[in-house]
Amino acid sequence: MAKTMADPTILATHMSELADKRIDILRRIADVGSISEAARRAGVSYKAAWQAIETLGNIAGGPLVEKVVGGSKGGGTRLTATGEEVLHIADELTRARAEVLARFRLKETPGLVNIGMSTLRTSMRNQFPARIEKMKIGSALVRLILSIDDTHFIRASVTMESAQLLGLREGMQVLALTKATAISISSDNLPAGSASRENEIVGVVLRSEREGRGGECTIQLPSGLTVVGFARANHGLHVGMRAVAIIPPESIVVALNS
Repeated sequence: MAKTMADPTILATHMSELADKRIDILRRIADVGSISEAARRAGVSYKAAWQAIETLGNIAGGPLVEKVVGGSKGGGTRLTATGEEVLHIADELTRARAEVLARFRLKETPGLVNIGMSTLRTSMRNQFPARIEKMKIGSALVRLILSIDDTHFIRASVTMESAQLLGLREGMQVLALTKATAISISSDNLPAGSASRENEIVGVVLRSEREGRGGECTIQLPSGLTVVGFARANHGLHVGMRAVAIIPPESIVVALNS
């Protein structure tokens, strides 16, 4: 079987200027020649550092680090040629992005920062700018409460390693992503003016398809955010009606936009 050739440009296209610590860990490995020391200096666990390297390698299509045997320090870890090229590309992308942002002054326009900084391409239809209001750290999972506007809060969870690599903290701005197929939309049975329940987003129907057979439905929140999900057959939803979108916590992916 022919060996798959690593392509660092694929990695760069996917990850652009990395907002998490994966490139930082790779750079530290290049500097200190040790994954454990790179992890310590980056403030993550050894397991998280290995997860970062494995993820980068999977995307690039080949290993980015290799073991070094012997030497004055008894061996260690160094970057492969592909790993070195990934760092070079990441540095060039960082410089290029900074020039673009400076030219369009996006850093002074909060509403445009998400567009300017995000190069994420995904099939997930729902991408909400969110703020981490609370974090509860467990033995393996970190549970989050995210606000997506002034009145709606949703719960999500990530692994401890992912929280470390993303550098998550309370007050941080993130993106909450979920597939439309994971969200169910139905008529709102909450009394007007009552607070929304856990992971239930209340809005007004913008679009509703195939009432008899069920299908895709879009609701709009008072803040202007839209949520795309699916309604069951004979849902009875019409444009302008109040409706509720239920977002399972396990379906939410947390990402960074800068």
